[in-house]
Amino acid sequence: MAGRDEQVASLASKISSITGNPRILAGLVALAAISTLIGGAFAGLALEGVQDFSGALAAFDPYMIRVARFTLWQALLSTLLSIAPALLVARALTRFPDFPGRGLILQLFAVPLALPSLVAALGVLALYGRSGYFAGLFSTFSAGEWPGIYGLSGILVAHVFFNLPLATRLFVEALQTVPTDQWRLASQLGMGAFASFRLIEWPRLRQALPGIAGLVFMLCITSFTIVLTLGGGPRATTLEVAIYQALRFDFDPARAVVLTALQVALTLAIVFVLARLGTNTQAQINLSVAPRRFIVTATSETVFNSVLILLAVLFVAGPMAAMVAAGLQADLGRLVMDPAVQRATLTSLVLAMLSALLAASLSLALVMARQALEHPAHARHPLLHYATDTGASFVLVVPPIVIGAGWFILLRHVADVFALAPILVITVNAVMAMPFAIRAIRPAHDAASARHERLCAQLGIAGWVRFRLIDWPVLRRPMTTAAAFAMALSLGDLGVIALFGSDAVQTLPYLLLQRMGSYRTSDAAGLALILGLACLALMFMSARLAPAWQREKRP
Repeated sequence: MAGRDEQVASLASKISSITGNPRILAGLVALAAISTLIGGAFAGLALEGVQDFSGALAAFDPYMIRVARFTLWQALLSTLLSIAPALLVARALTRFPDFPGRGLILQLFAVPLALPSLVAALGVLALYGRSGYFAGLFSTFSAGEWPGIYGLSGILVAHVFFNLPLATRLFVEALQTVPTDQWRLASQLGMGAFASFRLIEWPRLRQALPGIAGLVFMLCITSFTIVLTLGGGPRATTLEVAIYQALRFDFDPARAVVLTALQVALTLAIVFVLARLGTNTQAQINLSVAPRRFIVTATSETVFNSVLILLAVLFVAGPMAAMVAAGLQADLGRLVMDPAVQRATLTSLVLAMLSALLAASLSLALVMARQALEHPAHARHPLLHYATDTGASFVLVVPPIVIGAGWFILLRHVADVFALAPILVITVNAVMAMPFAIRAIRPAHDAASARHERLCAQLGIAGWVRFRLIDWPVLRRPMTTAAAFAMALSLGDLGVIALFGSDAVQTLPYLLLQRMGSYRTSDAAGLALILGLACLALMFMSARLAPAWQREKRP
């Protein structure tokens, strides 16, 4: 009996030491919010699977196998078509450091990361679609009317548009890890292009290749908006789009459960492989782009590199230019005055701002709790420290459409799921942005904590007083960066609102999708331009703020 009392007292002491610290308590609240969001989704899926077990078994049919096969096939093709050119373009940019506008090109390659998928898909259609700018040219070569780019070809073009610039920047970053002395020695020895590639560049590229290819593959396998917009029918449907169709059109929850389970299993397998490869699945927007010196290229290689870079630039800039041109041709004045557009814009801004505020607050709570748990007094809680350190990254395993599907199935028994759309959009988008927000907040917070932690403890400064006087002046910029990034992600997201959107709750992406579905392409182009410029402005603000606090933290 005495032993049990000692265990109870020890447990009570541990709980008191955790809950007595406001920073740790805030981290526990953030972890509880993440766990509730993901756990509730899986609970809804599990309950539906148990209640309709026969329907779930019936979902294992040739259609599901065909959808799963197409999901893997399009992801594999997209990865190959993105990685192979990216290797050549990255090498060309490294071998040709004096190429005119090299820095601008690398900045251009960062723009697709900031564009909503729906906007980019419209850019692809404006350029390569049946009524696109290249339709006449393609019709001439095809000896008939150009049918458009819907289906697998459209999906591949859009994926390469997004992932080729990303892979190029990551490969450039890998090549920039080559020591300058090696480039100088290669120049002194008169080493040719092939020898330089084999002995200097390829070892670095080979080391980075599996991780970058795995990251691109994961992005392609969890691509919902692009496939929904450009898929063009049942023959070009992925698992995420099939989940959406099963809930919104067929209302077959049992099939949605099976498809969701398969999607999660595939994502878990890919994330496990990426973890084994040591890949960072949180792609950066701001990469070092300092040119290498001591590289001498022959005239033929210079011409080849120039043509390669120009082709890549045209491929990336083409859809963006087509989107801007199509958007400017729309009646923007009428769109701006349209009550539906005004309501959708206001709804998008309010939901995005609330989502950004929630993402920044939860991220700060986890960062502060993690730092507090590193204190020797809390060394007895390694599991809790690990949860606050990596808990937010677990949401990368579960795509937003999966979380939305789980809550859709769970809430339909107890409430009007469409009436709860704002809450679900805010929470899902906030949690999905947390891994990126933490990356913006943690370095500044940890650096400030290393300087002030001991002094605050000696002076007894804690709680709100410490946050207002000590922490907030340092965290103001990174918190703004995190909020701007999270707001941009939420503003352009279509995953959750596609399930829960209705005539009563519409965001700009949802309204844009509706205008596309009703063949109002001019309005859709104008809305895409407005949405794209808003997201780019937020991303630009996020990128401009990040270097500021990074400079401030340097001694």
